[in-house]
Amino acid sequence: MTTPESTGSVWFVTGAGRGLGVDIARAALAAGHRVVATGRDARRVESAVGAHEDLLAVALDVTSVEAAAAATRAAVDRFGRIDVLVNNAGNFYAGYFETISDAQFRAQMETNFFGPLTVTRAVLPVMRGQRSGQVITVTSAAGLVGQEFCAAYASSKFALEGWMESLRYDLAPYGIATMAVEPGFFRTELLVEGSSTIWPELDVADYAERTAQTVEAWRGMNGRQGGDPAKLAAALVALSDGPGLPLRFVAGEDVMAGVEANLATLRDQVDAQRELSASLAHDA
Repeated sequence: MTTPESTGSVWFVTGAGRGLGVDIARAALAAGHRVVATGRDARRVESAVGAHEDLLAVALDVTSVEAAAAATRAAVDRFGRIDVLVNNAGNFYAGYFETISDAQFRAQMETNFFGPLTVTRAVLPVMRGQRSGQVITVTSAAGLVGQEFCAAYASSKFALEGWMESLRYDLAPYGIATMAVEPGFFRTELLVEGSSTIWPELDVADYAERTAQTVEAWRGMNGRQGGDPAKLAAALVALSDGPGLPLRFVAGEDVMAGVEANLATLRDQVDAQRELSASLAHDA
């Protein structure tokens, strides 16, 4: 069985100290589930989500193997199992490729890509032992369609997409389902400077004007995004509780339009080179 029961499942949510993670934890609790909500500061997590008898707030740095193992043990000690893992924690290193330092690019991958891998490695033995569970990973529209000023961020999210698309084959025999979630622009704290958004470190003259203009545009978007994170969180709980978890949930009208346009472009590119591509087989 790949889908948890409609009530009473144990959710393990990363990045629950702010933004979408808070809404996911609250939505799961409201649906009658038990929640292990994690973040770098457990007290901040509990304050953000709100005290609840079915809530366990746990400190977790997703880049730490030891912290992921400790958080998993705490979850099992409290609730006895983990049914739904939500890999939500992440940040945004913005900038053009040449203006993002090597250290920044690696830090982006460490949090957004290797972080979910680290947490999932800790949780999967629990789910395999149960022969049931769900792994839900929040990627981004930028994980399906590349965007300007998002070289590092899109790389981390595209990597997550490839991992999740392959992971489902690994886990299906053990009753564990997977879902990648690709949100568009939601009114979360992702664009808050200094906490979730980090601007590029390097100054390159050729990019200076474009960088200044793009930074200003991103700043202007914060707090004005069209998507409602509380509605997204409720949708994720509904999908998790439903009869079958979809492999992907493209979330928001903006990202649906972008994905559909990209699919049309990909099809045009295939068609344009179809004859050449088909000619590449050995003659004998």
